[in-house]
Amino acid sequence: MTLLHREPRTSAPAGAFDRRLIPPMILGSLLNPVNSSMLAVALIPIGLALGAPPSDTVWLVSALYLATAVGQPVVGRLVDAYGPRPLYLTGAALVGLAGALGAVAPNLPVLVVARVLIGLGTCAGYPAAMYLIRSEGQRTGRNSPSGVLAALSVATQVTAVIGPTLGGLLIGVGGWRTIFTVNVPLAAASLVLGWRRLPRARVAADAEPSDADGAPSLARGARLDVPGVVLFAATLTSAMLFLMDPQAAHAYLLVVAAAAGVGFVLRERRAADPFIDLRLLGGNRPLIATYLRQVLTFTVSYAFLYGYTQWLEAGRGLSASAAGLLLLPMFVTGIVATSTAGRRPKVRGKLVVGSLAQIAACLVLLLVVGSATPIWVLVLVAVVAGIPQGLNGLANQNALYHQADPARIGSAAGLLRTFTYLGALAAAAANASFFAGGADTAGLHELSVFVMACAAALLVLTLVDQSLGRIGVPSAPKGTS
Repeated sequence: MTLLHREPRTSAPAGAFDRRLIPPMILGSLLNPVNSSMLAVALIPIGLALGAPPSDTVWLVSALYLATAVGQPVVGRLVDAYGPRPLYLTGAALVGLAGALGAVAPNLPVLVVARVLIGLGTCAGYPAAMYLIRSEGQRTGRNSPSGVLAALSVATQVTAVIGPTLGGLLIGVGGWRTIFTVNVPLAAASLVLGWRRLPRARVAADAEPSDADGAPSLARGARLDVPGVVLFAATLTSAMLFLMDPQAAHAYLLVVAAAAGVGFVLRERRAADPFIDLRLLGGNRPLIATYLRQVLTFTVSYAFLYGYTQWLEAGRGLSASAAGLLLLPMFVTGIVATSTAGRRPKVRGKLVVGSLAQIAACLVLLLVVGSATPIWVLVLVAVVAGIPQGLNGLANQNALYHQADPARIGSAAGLLRTFTYLGALAAAAANASFFAGGADTAGLHELSVFVMACAAALLVLTLVDQSLGRIGVPSAPKGTS
């Protein structure tokens, strides 16, 4: 049995992207980053309210990352198989339920469960959006929709920056529980838009798996490689649990991860329809390099986002609302950077400028910032840090769009998010290590050195990857945006 794609109820003009798809795509994609980033200013208030130390509240961050990192490629594979609509609607409903649970959670363990459910519920938005962009590219004949990809990047990358500002304002108005309550109306809006605008899918036996041009396979088999999924989840979960608290006593987790990883490789190489086609992925070195750049990009991004925000509150003595507002220039700069560069399909320049800006921001933190630093300097740091927020994620996303197997665009996009949260977990481990005695200035400076090293590695990986120079260079009129 295979899957056919059916257009929305009213067809869009031939050759033009159906812009009615953009609102549900954007809203579904922003649910995950906004939930990730709002929590940055809520960790201290939650810890005080529930009597939990930072070593416990960090699970609110890690739980969402873990659920998302494991769930994204799984849900992406299901999007490839069944189409975006059922996964999108199911995920939105789960986010709404999780938001309601978090709003009434009596203790930290229940709050962690709510964060896990939010992580799972937000897994569908981004793979569904990439699937729709690719399917519209097939329908319109425009395989480089840079403007739509830029709009998606505004939602998925820049939303991560506005989250602390929004979170700070919500906490100031109604307390920390509002960062969970806000998911209820967001989920309701996603359900309405998804139900009304996302294309329906029907099962049929007479569809071909892909077209002659290698366009996305909108007619995928509905089988799911369950053993591969289980082994993948076991590998990733064990490795990430170790990263959350790396110490000798937890070395057994690495053994479990290695054993499950070997089993996963053996299974995927033999499966007729593997969950992740390792043979295809292994032959796609540019895509592997993009995944590595994604890890580095978000190790830097989240280490700064959470580390700098915690220092603003604990080391600089600002309130949660003030810390959120102080990050607002980063949001504005990110929007400007994405809007300016978004319609240009080339990616190498974006990554070079973004990594250099990361290094510059780290140098300011290391050499200038202290407990008595003037506010204008802190604003300057946020402005500089906003440049890579607007460029790096956009560049990696555009690279993936051109490098991934079109028939597996959903799972490839989900795997990109997995590497995003591997970077986020590495950042969380770094923050926990450097702020072990509290979010003070000494810890911030040590964190800055670590982040600068990651940014330098990102710059080197960008410069040595010659394949990036070919992205965005039109080879035929069909490839123009």
